Amino acid sequence: MTKAHKATSQESFLLRRKLTVEGLGESQWEDFIHELNHHPCVDFAAHKPGDRLFVTYDGSHWSTDELLDLIAGYGGKLPGGWWTRRKLAWYRFTDDNVRANANHEPFCCSKIPPMKRK
Repeated sequence: MTKAHKATSQESFLLRRKLTVEGLGESQWEDFIHELNHHPCVDFAAHKPGDRLFVTYDGSHWSTDELLDLIAGYGGKLPGGWWTRRKLAWYRFTDDNVRANANHEPFCCSKIPPMKRK
């Protein structure tokens, strides 16, 4: 059985993120997950063993950087290794791509594409 998404989430723009967050206590994790699950752009958030954060959000309205700001607001931080930097770069790239696709207005295939003026 599949999980039903929030009514505010557009399923085609949902992005899943898996991050390791350091520096949060158990009560901070509970408050953090509660706030994420009640955020209008977040579809699902969970805390897994090993201080892992699993979050699914609407990429047309929210981004990885806003998630990182929220993590820092609770006193957490991400590990500073190569793999984390690489993963964050990929997450930011896909955030930009989803946001661009959400704002794109398609044109009819039988018409000439709009021309850019110089």
